[in-house]
Amino acid sequence: MLAFHPQMFVRIVELDGPRAPVPRPLQSGFLESRAYRVVGVYNPSETSDAYFILPNDQDELWFICQRHLRFAGLHDTAAHHLDWPCSPGRRAEGGAAASASAARPPA
Repeated sequence: MLAFHPQMFVRIVELDGPRAPVPRPLQSGFLESRAYRVVGVYNPSETSDAYFILPNDQDELWFICQRHLRFAGLHDTAAHHLDWPCSPGRRAEGGAAASASAARPPA
């Protein structure tokens, strides 16, 4: 079983080369200048790769290999896409500060 945080966003850093996993996100409706909410994770038994389920800018759901992705923070928002890099206010709202507070148990 794979678990993920419901406020987790990732950004695209597409790998190049003949062995890069498909689909290639920049050719599938994603942009490097956006962060995308993770709506699910799938790990097929025949590979060690995990595939993150992401909505692209046309609101299509795609299974994108984790090798194309980088963590973009935890963001408390209903949006499925965020401009990246985030503004300082949004980063404080959902970035490292939110990650630290989310990891701390309640007092």
